[in-house]
Amino acid sequence: MPYNHTKSSRRNTTSKNTDQNQRRLPLVKIWKNNFFALRLIWKAAPLYITYYFISSIVYSVVDFLSGTFLLRLIVNSVQRGFDSKRILIYIFVILSMNLFVNVINAFVSDIILAGSHSKIEAAIHQRMFKQAQQVELSCYENPEFYEKYVRAMEGANGHVLSVMYTLDGLIWRTINLLGNSLLIFTIDPIFIIFALIPLFLGFVKKKNNKLKHQYNVDSNPYKRRKAYIKRTFYLNEYAKELRQTNIYTRLIENLEENLDYFKKVHKRYCFKQAIYSLVIKVGTQIITILGATLYSIYHAIITKKILLGDCLVVISSIGDISSSLENFVSKLAEFHEHALYLEDVQCFLDYKPTISENSNGKKPFGGVLELKNVCFKYDGAEEYALTNINLTINPGERIALVGQNGSGKTTLIKLLLHLYEPTDGTITLNGLDWKEFNLKLWREQFSIVFQDFHNFPFTVAQNVLLCSSCQKDDSDIKKALKSSGILEKILSFDRGVDTVLTREFDDQGAVLSGGESQKIALARAFLQQDRPFVLLDEPSSALDPIAEHEMFENMMSVTEGRSVVFISHRLSSVINADCIYLLEHGKIVESGKHSDLILKNGKYADMFQKQAEKYTTL
Repeated sequence: MPYNHTKSSRRNTTSKNTDQNQRRLPLVKIWKNNFFALRLIWKAAPLYITYYFISSIVYSVVDFLSGTFLLRLIVNSVQRGFDSKRILIYIFVILSMNLFVNVINAFVSDIILAGSHSKIEAAIHQRMFKQAQQVELSCYENPEFYEKYVRAMEGANGHVLSVMYTLDGLIWRTINLLGNSLLIFTIDPIFIIFALIPLFLGFVKKKNNKLKHQYNVDSNPYKRRKAYIKRTFYLNEYAKELRQTNIYTRLIENLEENLDYFKKVHKRYCFKQAIYSLVIKVGTQIITILGATLYSIYHAIITKKILLGDCLVVISSIGDISSSLENFVSKLAEFHEHALYLEDVQCFLDYKPTISENSNGKKPFGGVLELKNVCFKYDGAEEYALTNINLTINPGERIALVGQNGSGKTTLIKLLLHLYEPTDGTITLNGLDWKEFNLKLWREQFSIVFQDFHNFPFTVAQNVLLCSSCQKDDSDIKKALKSSGILEKILSFDRGVDTVLTREFDDQGAVLSGGESQKIALARAFLQQDRPFVLLDEPSSALDPIAEHEMFENMMSVTEGRSVVFISHRLSSVINADCIYLLEHGKIVESGKHSDLILKNGKYADMFQKQAEKYTTL
């Protein structure tokens, strides 16, 4: 738990090196990444993005006409002695145009296209979530990939939409820049020189943006760890440990160490950022705006070369031109910044899982599942998690996997689900290699209850139905809940199977104990009678001995005719298994029926005897 500066530094160094490479993104890559974001938005809401940019063009034109241009018309008309009627016509036409555009925009954006923004966000999230579901588990164990994955998930929505906002700002600034530049050029071309100064300042702004991006990347570990500490203090699952252990003090120390790290990061960048900001402000506020203002006042009052209206226009618009030029370059730089972040998003979405979905693969139909000389090693690990596993699961057979923690039992279950690819060896179904089958349909052959199961803030019925591939009614759900031993408890709630689990989003939700929650998870497996294989990873870990006995009795009855593979540390529950496999250091060291293994008087017999003594010794 303590903050590891060594690991953090290594991670930050990696981030810096990665970011240095990203800074060198070629122009084509910048264009592709930003176009990729616009394409995502277009697919989600084509009418919205079309209207968005058309309205940006119209609004920027109307804004120019009703601002600087109208001011010049009015003041110069008064100075030249035009009649008030002509001035009023100018005002009426431009204001009417402004009113018409605003009414149309309000009608279209608030009524016709209402909710489009949320629709775009939902589409982006769905695309990211769909890809996250397809990424194999090994990616979560790869630090470099996982770092990109987290950045992609956290920043996808914001940076994809930011491309649209930046393009909108670029359109607005371009029209504003052209309009005002043309206007002051007709007054006196010298003013363009003042206006061009921010163009060079824009490159300073670009450097400042890159510095900010690097600052954000380097401070990201601080933000993530701060978010984790905050989450620890408000999530229910940590409440007991916070009150009964010394973790509170450790977390506070962790927070202080994290803050020290952030201060170092801030100190590394603050001086450069301050210098860049000062150069930009001096160049914009003093040289450009003040210089152009004094020049225009001099020629309006002293030399009389320009009209008073023109003087006011220059004073008003030179700041706009200065700001527009600076922002024009800044907006271009933003596309580069977006491309840096979108590189992670696109990298994640373009990732092709090593475990192929094989959409045209065969449909599995149950039968004999066999592992032949299967070996598996986790990425980056020096030792194999599984070595030369040979195991056959016949239809209707009960297989028990036993052994100490870390012996490879859960890894074996994950291989059966095709969550990992074996490093060596093959897994076959009825003699056919599993790669010949459709991945989705392969996984649908298994009912599974994981050791680290999760229930969700949905109704009891919805939680039970999570893994069901076909329609089930309340009677099926209640039957499954009865088999898992939780039906009576559920029916005691006012809303029965429609009771929401947890009170995170429902004040009337049910808060279940660990054992009761596990029974909900078990009910999912009992409901899926159409699946030929049942995988149970420590299905009774949170149950008391009596509930455990009842659960196994029900399991044997409910899963009749289906192949069952279950992991258990309580050897009393595996006595009736057709075959027991004892794993040690990733290898099968003993196998057979309970009676045969007891007669063999090997490691299994020794483990069973030691557990039995706990119940027989007074």
